[in-house]
Amino acid sequence: MTQRFSLLMWLMAGLAAFAGPSAAQAPAATKVKTKIKPVVTTIYIVRHAEKDSTSDRADPTLSPLGQTRALALRQTLLRHHPAALFTTDTKRTRATLAPLAEALKLEPQTYDPKRGRDLADRILKEYAGKSVVIVGHSNTVLSLIDDFGATPPVEEIGEHDYEYLFTVRVAEGLMPTVDMRGYGPERRPGIKLGKAAPMVPATPVK
Repeated sequence: MTQRFSLLMWLMAGLAAFAGPSAAQAPAATKVKTKIKPVVTTIYIVRHAEKDSTSDRADPTLSPLGQTRALALRQTLLRHHPAALFTTDTKRTRATLAPLAEALKLEPQTYDPKRGRDLADRILKEYAGKSVVIVGHSNTVLSLIDDFGATPPVEEIGEHDYEYLFTVRVAEGLMPTVDMRGYGPERRPGIKLGKAAPMVPATPVK
């Protein structure tokens, strides 16, 4: 028994010497932590473009200036390749989306402006990680931002305010952010493209 044990130890020592110091001193495997990027859903929200109140007071279409702004909306958002377009059931909101919808070959989907939270829930479920466009009205755009959990950057949208383009970004576990810029003709100097706000954890990390 003692001879077998001695022979075994001699063989192990020989193998260790043959393998060299690199094998005996092989570094321990290190664990690489993979940082998972959050899935961000981007929602572009605008008010309809300028309306022509002389055409139909109950359901006006766009004025020539409004038609120009609708073309500007297409130029501004086309490169972002929205996956879906949403509009209320009015001529002015549909006309605002028409140039972009034609360029994207997308059929705008109608939503009820009184059920903004339902629309927000649907978008976050069906279009997670993608971008969408919503056209609303002066008295619904800011509430839509709130429905996505973000804080509107302005207190109100006036009767003649048409140039606002809001970008809301939502990701699970992070606070929603909203950026504001101006687009289209007759843009006021004070409204300009700003840097995107960083997304921070929804709750403090302990």
